[in-house]
Amino acid sequence: MKSYNTEIDGAIIIEPDVFGDNRGWFMESYSEKKFKELGIDCNFVQDNRSFSAEKGIIRGMHCQINSTVQAKLITCLKGEIRDVIVDVRKGSPTYMKSVSVILTEENKKFFFIPRGCLHGFVTLSDNVEIMYKVDNLYCKEDDRSIRFDDPALGIKWDVENPIMSQKDLNAPLLKDSDVEFIY
Repeated sequence: MKSYNTEIDGAIIIEPDVFGDNRGWFMESYSEKKFKELGIDCNFVQDNRSFSAEKGIIRGMHCQINSTVQAKLITCLKGEIRDVIVDVRKGSPTYMKSVSVILTEENKKFFFIPRGCLHGFVTLSDNVEIMYKVDNLYCKEDDRSIRFDDPALGIKWDVENPIMSQKDLNAPLLKDSDVEFIY
């Protein structure tokens, strides 16, 4: 297993070891021991899966606040996405920086997202399925969305007419929200 630090403090790209032959392939998708060795020490409590039918769907930017803030471990099981995070932890050396990574069913990469980051993705193919682990249970009351095109975030989605939920289209700008994390 290889890991790569990103420009955001605590955000890590993980490349698993994949063993294949004429029958197919095998890989460990999660090993608490190996992830701890990479500096990821989370007690994951919930797995989620998401399906997006079309290319050009944007989901984001999302987080949970208060005591239900979440770290996430994302992977793409089918298709291709550009996964995007923004560090919104005040006092962080990487405050308001964004990082994106291409996750595909072929590259089998994982993206670890630390607590205090906004998260979203855009589908780069049809029929996309992602799976992710979180270290806190979902809480509807603490669920927040920030405008995907908030100028303060500076995200280049490279999609002319994104397909989005009403919730994400109606999300506030970061400055108008109650999203606030301290590093």
